[in-house]
Amino acid sequence: MTEDLTPAEAYAAARARNAEQATALAPFRELYEFGLDPFQIEACQALEAGKGVLVAAPTGSGKTIVGEFAVHLALLQGRKCFYTTPIKALSNQKYADLVKRYGPGKVGLLTGDNSVNGDAPIIVMTTEVLRNMLYAGSQALSGLGYVVMDEVHYLSDRFRGAVWEEVIIHLPESVTLVSLSATVSNAEEFGDWLDTVRGDTEVIVSESRPVPLWQHVLAGRRMYDLFEEETDHGGRAASRREVNPDLMRLARTENTRTYNPRERRRGKMVREADRERERRQRSRIWTPGRPEVIERLDAEGLLPAITFIFSRAACEAAVQQCLYAGLRLNDDDARQRVREIVEERTASIPSEDLHVLGYYEWLEALERGIAAHHAGMLPTFKEVVEELFVRGLVKAVFATETLALGINMPARSVVLEKLVKWNGEQHADITPGEYTQLTGRAGRRGIDVEGHAVVLWQRGLDPGHLAGLAGTRTYPLRSSFKPSYNMAVNLVDQFGRHRSRELLETSFAQFQADRSVVGISRQVQKNEEGLQGYQEGMTCHLGDFEEYARLRRDLKDRETELAKQGAAQRRAQAAASLERLKTGDVIHVPTGKFAGLALVLDPGIPAGRTNGHRGFEHHDGPRPLVLTAERQVKRLASIDFPVPVEALERMRIPKSFNPRSPQSRRDLASALRTKAGHINPERHRRDRSPAADDREIARLRTALRAHPCHGCDEREDHARWAERYHRLQRDTRQLERRIEGRTNTIARTFDRIVALLTELDYLRGDDVTDNGKRLARLYGELDLLASECLREGVWEGLNPAELAACVSALVYEARQADDAVAPKLPTGKAKAALGEMVRIWGRLDALEEEFKINQAEGVGQREPDLGFAWAAYQWASDKGLDEVLREAEMPAGDFVRWCKQVIDVLGQIAAAAPKENSTVSKNARKAVESLLRGVVAYSSVG
Repeated sequence: MTEDLTPAEAYAAARARNAEQATALAPFRELYEFGLDPFQIEACQALEAGKGVLVAAPTGSGKTIVGEFAVHLALLQGRKCFYTTPIKALSNQKYADLVKRYGPGKVGLLTGDNSVNGDAPIIVMTTEVLRNMLYAGSQALSGLGYVVMDEVHYLSDRFRGAVWEEVIIHLPESVTLVSLSATVSNAEEFGDWLDTVRGDTEVIVSESRPVPLWQHVLAGRRMYDLFEEETDHGGRAASRREVNPDLMRLARTENTRTYNPRERRRGKMVREADRERERRQRSRIWTPGRPEVIERLDAEGLLPAITFIFSRAACEAAVQQCLYAGLRLNDDDARQRVREIVEERTASIPSEDLHVLGYYEWLEALERGIAAHHAGMLPTFKEVVEELFVRGLVKAVFATETLALGINMPARSVVLEKLVKWNGEQHADITPGEYTQLTGRAGRRGIDVEGHAVVLWQRGLDPGHLAGLAGTRTYPLRSSFKPSYNMAVNLVDQFGRHRSRELLETSFAQFQADRSVVGISRQVQKNEEGLQGYQEGMTCHLGDFEEYARLRRDLKDRETELAKQGAAQRRAQAAASLERLKTGDVIHVPTGKFAGLALVLDPGIPAGRTNGHRGFEHHDGPRPLVLTAERQVKRLASIDFPVPVEALERMRIPKSFNPRSPQSRRDLASALRTKAGHINPERHRRDRSPAADDREIARLRTALRAHPCHGCDEREDHARWAERYHRLQRDTRQLERRIEGRTNTIARTFDRIVALLTELDYLRGDDVTDNGKRLARLYGELDLLASECLREGVWEGLNPAELAACVSALVYEARQADDAVAPKLPTGKAKAALGEMVRIWGRLDALEEEFKINQAEGVGQREPDLGFAWAAYQWASDKGLDEVLREAEMPAGDFVRWCKQVIDVLGQIAAAAPKENSTVSKNARKAVESLLRGVVAYSSVG
């Protein structure tokens, strides 16, 4: 190629190469065996130019290389770099990666309950740790040059997302921010906000996957391609691909040829030939079993695979099913290597605990190359699974969706059993964003030529819907930012109330709300221009037509109101008459399909609820079961009786009467016609209309006739313009209310929080009281409740185990609410203290209601959950793991996670509690020591 260049071009190319060699990026690129992608180079160049960057790219595309370049730049410049992640497991993984490259002396780890080399120039930490450091004004922030926020799209998480925005807003201006995100559809909007609060920020968006992704549906013995022709496996064009017609045909056939034993044709059951065809069809379409799926993937060379199952129990069951099926994915050498690694990683776990943790069953599955991965597992076990999977020694993992949250564990294939998952409240379809996140694990860069996403056939599967999930590569990033009590006192302490309010108005939440207001404001402006035109159209030379139109509207509204009252009164009278009916009454049904003579077989159930076979059903009133003169037995509703009904006659219903017997119905209907067929029901006379005697209507009609505009020849034309004016004015006012509701929403919430904290003497104007300074050190979800408990001395005199039980109520939240069974609690002082905590929460809850602080909006204190108190008390009292887990009925992983959260809050309480004339601080530290043992101590690095 160089021979084809002119001397000038060759000189220019040489200069460009020399210029590139002089950059920090050139030596950094040599650290990798593969070349960097264009989006990585662009982001690194922007960083070196002194700009902040937002990189939005698919899972597995290598966006963390940009974060690693920030680390590289910090070391070159003699500055610090903080690398933040949303979860401890990710922090542990990134810490190990950076230690491997730069050595343990230059890399530290801070994850709340663990601190390793905290003075190092590179520190990996969870985002909450950095937030706490910013509020505390930590000395570790001096010399900080770069902050990498990995998985920054977490700021849309409704429980923890606010932390990301707090960090972004409060970082010193001198710090360069590197934001790494999954592909989001509003990256430019997020970038604009970063530009506003952080200065010059380059937005780099990459939508192409480094490894092409093929989408499949596995039905019976056949693997169908989802799309007819896959030419684009990661870009926007993917959404325009055609769904495989064979798959569409399969779905139509399966949905239309389903055998229904109740179906009748020509008065007979479905013909045997149809049933045979149905059986043949169904023999080709079924949902393959889990061992069958793994064997199929293994046969086609599509392992290792991650199968996502949205249930912990189902993940464990899947492993057992594979073991019972005799599945073996490892040879003898691999089995031996697995055993060596597992024994090395679990050497510190006492043998008596291994049995409790199901170690031997877990090891047997690992040796066969099969494992589960979910939050209920012991962290050590999860880390071993991750390590073995990356090494290729585990080839089939059954995991919950938590595995998709950034853990570096790519596979050749990803399997989704269902496209529906439980979201904590109901079973809901997974979103395009969730689908992209899950299938993003398929395809290992530098190993696989292509990745594969396999969805298992389920009855009712819609290939079109699946194609929509697969074709929608992005999802919007929505702020979940809400002020909290702790945030309020920290902000007021540092900046004063007015400046704090201004800071909160720079949040991404307010930025998005303000942007949405722009479009509404434009519509208001257009409406106001339209109102001017309508006003001209209704102008009358005889007088004020707007006043005349208002009189007409008031008259119409009054007439409508009275008509509604009359209709409601008639319905009430009809319902009351139905309630008076008795079995054997002969009535005349006034309207409807069954109008005419009828005999009451059952008066029905009074208004309220009936507990039928479909659950609770609501009715407007009694629903009498009647036999009509035409021999039909029907249950009527209040809609069949617009007017009151009276019994015309009474009849005795034979005990032998069977409403299902045509003969019985015929005989009783004949008797009904004989008994009452000659009776003509009285016509219901309508009452005089309330409007006829209404003084307000009379006044309005008089005012209308007396108005000058009433005599205008063009009155009705003016009235049409006036009606349009009124409708548009009403719509405009609604839009203005929406603008008012969205403007300064964060600041208004902050004002309410500040008012409540002032009432409780945490704040006095711009001053933070001693109570407020204590609250500033408590970062939990129930920060104010914890502070009030310290203030009122609720925990004084408790021993460490009792204190651990009480603090557990501040962090624990049951996965599923169980109000039927009261949780087991420690007796004595701990039980009394827990009761006092609930009482204080009740007082705070009432106060929040008074100050209009709404928990539904994510602000305020939820009720403390006592469900972990007994387990925390037992463990802190040195009880054995077997006994604690058995009584808690809780997986080991959940137990460890909740213990670590209790330890975290106990540490905060130890720091915040008074040091003099109080036992709380000392006992909180002792409680931490009591909890931090056994599985809790050796569970993970962080």
